[in-house]
Amino acid sequence: MALSIKELRIRRILDRYGDSIFRLACSYLHNEADAQEVVQDTLIQLLRYDPDFHGDTQKEKGWMMKTAVNLSRNRLRALSAHPSEELNDNTEVIKDPDLRFVWEAVNTLPVRYREVIHLFYQEGYSVKEIASITGRREGTVRSDLFRARADLKEVLKESYDFEE
Repeated sequence: MALSIKELRIRRILDRYGDSIFRLACSYLHNEADAQEVVQDTLIQLLRYDPDFHGDTQKEKGWMMKTAVNLSRNRLRALSAHPSEELNDNTEVIKDPDLRFVWEAVNTLPVRYREVIHLFYQEGYSVKEIASITGRREGTVRSDLFRARADLKEVLKESYDFEE
């Protein structure tokens, strides 16, 4: 059975960006099922709008991540009245198990700080790219990164007895 061009495109994009989108959604939602729905909704948006990236994978990934950010934010607002189960220890959102405690500490930060930490450190985006994805100014992103690092440092000091 031959696959259509759209099906092939979706499979390629899911293979290429699915894990990144899932990790980003988990950083917002702390719920595996909701994060999987964000991945699916992101792919639906791709099918609906069918943007042409002219072969530019950076633009393609940026569009996918920005869409996932917006969908995650929307889902957070919708779920705020109905809390759901937290991520369990079996969820594979952290590439290096030795750093699990750091990402657990990151998850205690406010959403806007978790977002920039995840995009900067986990996904490797620049401040300029994060600003584009989140719809914030570059200065705001730099400020959020600075504050997030400071807050994270305090959480790690308190929770894990880390010193400077």
